Order: sequence, then C-alpha cells, then structure tokens
Amino acid sequence: MSSLARIAGRGVSEKKSIRLTDPAALPLFGIAPSASGITVTAASAMRVPAVRRAVSLIAESVATLPFKAYAENKDAAKDHPAYSLVHDWANDWTSAEELRELLTADALLTGHGFAQVVRVEGRPVELHRMDPGAVSIDYDDFGEPSYRVQLKNGGNAVLAHHDVLHIQGLRGVSPIVLAREAIALALAAEGHLAGFFKNGGRPSGVILHPNKLDAETAKKLAASWFQSHGGEQSGSTAILDEGMAFKEIAVKLADAEFSEVRREQVREIARAFNVPPALLYELSRGTWSNFEQSHRDFLTGTLRPWIARWQAAYTRVLLTPEERASFYIEATPDDLLSVEFAARATAYSQYRAMGAMTANEVRSGLNLAALPEGNELSNPFTTTPDAKPAPAAPKDSQDE
Repeated sequence: MSSLARIAGRGVSEKKSIRLTDPAALPLFGIAPSASGITVTAASAMRVPAVRRAVSLIAESVATLPFKAYAENKDAAKDHPAYSLVHDWANDWTSAEELRELLTADALLTGHGFAQVVRVEGRPVELHRMDPGAVSIDYDDFGEPSYRVQLKNGGNAVLAHHDVLHIQGLRGVSPIVLAREAIALALAAEGHLAGFFKNGGRPSGVILHPNKLDAETAKKLAASWFQSHGGEQSGSTAILDEGMAFKEIAVKLADAEFSEVRREQVREIARAFNVPPALLYELSRGTWSNFEQSHRDFLTGTLRPWIARWQAAYTRVLLTPEERASFYIEATPDDLLSVEFAARATAYSQYRAMGAMTANEVRSGLNLAALPEGNELSNPFTTTPDAKPAPAAPKDSQDE
C-alpha cells in the first residue's frame, strides 16, 4: 500500500463479522465454555475464593498506592490539574483510589478498564468510569485506537484515544478467559464437595435386606432412611426389622486425593494471576521466610507491571505531549515494603548516614510529625554537637 493510500485510509477500522452461534462470539457475552461443562463468567469466577482474593489483592494494592504528578525538579506539581485527579478525587463522587480499584478489577475480569476524561477548555477536570461491556475499540491502519461507547439512550459516541483512560491486561485478555479450565475445575470441585455433604447424605454404608426388593419398595425404604437419619438426624440410632442389616463403608476424600486437587487449583489460579500462592493463603509449603519473600515477589513481579500501565495511561490522557517534557506521573510503592521493618530501618539509617535524607524525611516516611531541628543533612552517627566548656569548679574557702 502506498503512503498516500495509507494516509487516505487513516481512521478506517477493520471490521469482522461472526455468527452468534460461533464459539468466538461467546466472550462477547462474558461466557467462556470449559471442558468440564461449567460456564465460566466474571461473576461465576468471583465465587471461587482464590479468584476473588487474587482480584481484590491486585486491585486494592494498586488503588492504595500514592500517585502524584511531579515537575522535572521532582517537586509535587500540585497546581497541575492532573495532581488532583490521580491523588485526590477522580470526580465529585469517586476518589482516585476507588477509580483505580474499579478499573483494575475491570481489567482483571474482562480484559479492559475504561474511564472517560471530562475536559473544560482543554484541561482535564474529571474521570468517569465506563462499563467495559458498553465500549468497543476500533484501530486504524496505524494502530491508533478510538472508542465507541454505547449510550443508555441507545445511541453511540466515539471518543478519541486521548479522551479515554484505558487500562488493559496482558494483550487485552482477562486471566478469567485464559485460565477458564482451572477456574471451572475449582467450581466443579466446590460443587462436588457441596453435594457430598448435602443433607449428611454421604455413602456411609448400605442396608442389606434378606429378600429381593422391587423398585418401588427400595425407593420407599431409601426415602424413609434419609428422612430418619439424614440432615440434622444424621448419627441417630437406627432400628432395623425384617432381617435387614447395616454394613458400614469407610469412604475418605483423601482416597481420591481430593484435598490435593483443591490445593493445586489454588496454585493454578495463582499462576494465572501472577500472584504468589502464599498470598492466596495456600500455605501448605509456607514458612515465615518464604512468606516474606512472597511479598517482595508480589511487588516486583505482580504490581510493577500494573503500576507501569497506570503511569502510562495517566500520562497519555492527563499530560499533553508538550507537558511531558516538564511533568511526569509516578506512584510510590514504598508503603508496600513497610512489613520489612528491619530492612527498612537499615535503609533509612544508610540514607541518613550518606546525607541523602534528613531526619524529618525519615519521620515523614514513618508517618511521624516533623521536628524543628530535623532538616539537617549532617550524619548523626559521626557528627557530635559543639562541646560546651565545663563549668568552673567552685573555689575552696581554704584556697582563698
């Protein structure tokens, strides 16, 4: 294609048509089929405790990180409109933290999270979350996206890429879709276990009758047994007549390694969301040492990609190309390291010794009030205050 043809075709999006019965159409309705026969959706996946824990852990951790707009001299740019939107309030009814939590959860569950940027005279003033199901993305020949939003009145609106805060997972695909088999197996295991204990109807034994029973008699006998010894009546004394006998059958879930299957599903879900299993409370192999290491792995391996996505998305819609040379938006994950008390104290001590931080900066990091004399960069481990002369000894009367 010639350069002129490419320019002429700019803004034309590629369109594909599929039938509603095509399996490729199922994700459009939030439906992901699985080999186990269980349909996995965002709502059904959240019923799996491991999935809910992974989603809430990532979304809430990203939400609580302090995002700020900075000038090139590393001072907080509180006068820039982006500062309030990323640090304080996204709009009058949604805090910046709540918006990050909602959009990160949308990206984890559906693959995409969207918020419209409301501008007044070209300056961003508010961010409004949009339902991911109401937004479709069109790409032109150059890969520039535009966003088609279905309005509640039935109409459509097309927004440019700089008017939509867009957060997406890896390649825009939700872990729910990619790990649907693991999630479906977890749902199947939950359903099996629930049915196993339902009404106390576990196969604890069989009733032996000396005579051959017809189907109707056997059905009535079974119904009578469960009515007398099922549910809250489980374990009550049984009285048998007509020569019947009860033979106990020992059945253990461990025989089928059922517990290990459920633990493995938690580990599979942890892999899908890139979360250390220990943080999903799968502690079968957990120790104090590797649990602390899991928090560090979570920060470096799980959160940092999401932090980078948020920083880039904020910068794309809240800073103009010209402003990006003088301003930047950044998150500070230091609070996530507060569990490492000894390591943090050592780091602060070294920063003070090298003159990189003042006492008040250290106290600010510990959320303590500043001290009047705490703005000195001198090394407190080597510098001593000026020595005052010792007071003169009183003269003895005999010396006089």
